[in-house]
Amino acid sequence: MAAGLAVPAFLVGTVVSLLTSFLLVSRLERVGERIGLSEALLGMVAALAADSPEVTAAVTAIAHHQQRVGAGVILGSNVFNLAALLGLGAVVAGRIMLHRRVILLGGAVAIWIAVTSLFVVAGALPAGAGLALSGAVLAAYLAVLGTEGRGLERLPVSRRQADWLRSAIAEEELELQQAIRPPRGRWPDVVAAAAALVVVIVASVTMERAATALGARYSVPEIVTGAVVLAAVTSLPNAVAAVYLAARGRGAATLSTALNSNTLNVVVGLLLPATLVGLGQPSAQETVITVWYVVMTVMVLALAYRRHGLGRMSGGLIVIAYAAFTASVLLSGW
Repeated sequence: MAAGLAVPAFLVGTVVSLLTSFLLVSRLERVGERIGLSEALLGMVAALAADSPEVTAAVTAIAHHQQRVGAGVILGSNVFNLAALLGLGAVVAGRIMLHRRVILLGGAVAIWIAVTSLFVVAGALPAGAGLALSGAVLAAYLAVLGTEGRGLERLPVSRRQADWLRSAIAEEELELQQAIRPPRGRWPDVVAAAAALVVVIVASVTMERAATALGARYSVPEIVTGAVVLAAVTSLPNAVAAVYLAARGRGAATLSTALNSNTLNVVVGLLLPATLVGLGQPSAQETVITVWYVVMTVMVLALAYRRHGLGRMSGGLIVIAYAAFTASVLLSGW
């Protein structure tokens, strides 16, 4: 793409992608309500829809053998999500109240996915094995959420563990019910969601190609283009939604949006395409970004668990950590 066309293409692609993402999320939520998904699964559908810009941008980059851009988009988006969705959300709202069981349930999956991505990016684990490990945990998590606490006795867990899981699911469902319960969808919503998905994909591909062209034109390192520029821009729909939920006091919905978004980003946007086309040789830059992702995930969950949520001070620390992350990416890139 010519540099003269890249700037307007990037701006138009960004605006169209962001605006259409909101339409996609709302219509998919209505369809999910129509088919009877639980509150938590509705949140997962919403997270997947909102993730479509970053996933599309990352897959496009990896398909063009620009692995640093692709990995940077996903991993940088995940760090941005933690800072913007939870850190900034806590600063804006004053406090995000969270149940400890909800933190542990979602946090266990989030940490597993983050650590698995680190092993894959560092070259210690094949992408296919990482996808299998992450996919198995994600499938089990979705199965537990889908039961809404029913039938847990059939799982290979003790009665006490089943009771704990049931309580955690009930607490998350209670929070999510007021936050994301949409009206029941109809066939026009299915058509609108399909059309919006096509538009988001086209706009996101255009945005990624334009950003890559501009980065090459002005000698911006690929890791900076992916982990800072594209990561932040493609994550804005999630950030706006989470800050809105945090301001309304919907703590579990905010946490679910952030953690589920990061999980789906890694599985669908990084491990799946990496399994198909590879990630190339491990690089120190990608490893450093993934370490940041793991450390910030643990940091956010530890702060939230200790204080039953996140306050302005905790949120400020998370935002400062993101600033340090951005500085480290810029320094390593140049």
